[in-house]
Amino acid sequence: MKPALDATTVLELIEQAEQALIEAEVSFGHGTTNAFDEAAWLVLWRLGYALDRPLEGPEGIGADPVDAAAREAVLALLRERIERRVPAAYLTREAWLQGVPFYVDERSIVPRSLIAELISGGALEPWLREDTRSVLDLCTGNGSLAVLAALAYPEVQVVAADISSEALEVARINVARHRLHERIQVVASDGFSAVPGIFDLIVCNPPYVNEQSMAQLPAEYRAEPTLALAGGPDGMRFVRQLLREAPLHLAEYGVLVLEVGHERANFEAAFPGLEVVWLETSAGDDQVLLTTREAIEHAVLNGLNLSAAPTP
Repeated sequence: MKPALDATTVLELIEQAEQALIEAEVSFGHGTTNAFDEAAWLVLWRLGYALDRPLEGPEGIGADPVDAAAREAVLALLRERIERRVPAAYLTREAWLQGVPFYVDERSIVPRSLIAELISGGALEPWLREDTRSVLDLCTGNGSLAVLAALAYPEVQVVAADISSEALEVARINVARHRLHERIQVVASDGFSAVPGIFDLIVCNPPYVNEQSMAQLPAEYRAEPTLALAGGPDGMRFVRQLLREAPLHLAEYGVLVLEVGHERANFEAAFPGLEVVWLETSAGDDQVLLTTREAIEHAVLNGLNLSAAPTP
């Protein structure tokens, strides 16, 4: 890769980095959705600027001069982003979710769950009882949803659980970063196997990508842990286990919030008769659902088979 970086200002450098990303046809979706935003992220991070600094206006930094050393530093970062095809978050070791910073590296998936906006925006509160005190973030990854839940609900205790010991190392970094040791317990657990207690709210962003979609993922997504993405033939392998075991770990009026991404059709095919509410997010109303212990038990009583494998 040999982009022409002859910029003399910060804004020019961002624009030239943007063009390099476009020409390289990299994929986005790990914190940014377009080449300009990703270029701004990489350039500002490499040059040591706060990411929320404006580029224009009286306090804008777009006109700040850049020298040859700055251009070379940005060029090296761009080359790594393009040639390795890894998410920018792995290069900067940071990702933001609902305005909250999180440490991230290749040991865990880059945090981007839509459940985050439901927690931070208060959308779940109508479904929770006033005496809600316990929250489980299952498949916690780097711990971002657990941290956001603890920040949003000051009275609750949170358990952050994951099967990956490496991901939990990252989660512990984020719990420490946000000084939440006393309110978040990090637990190694295969599903619910080692999870302690009964919960008023369970949130889960599980591996749900179906086999066909996994084979078509861009390189940036394949740079993430496969364990955090691959959901089996129809994407519902872990979800079946989750729904089968969830009633044993939900309080009487407990609520389960589950992200299934673009797998709504597969979810509905796998769990006919299960009453759910599809929640509105910035990506639409077909990617995150809410159900209850009562609804799951009712569906099972009416013949829902949570052990059935998908038909080939």
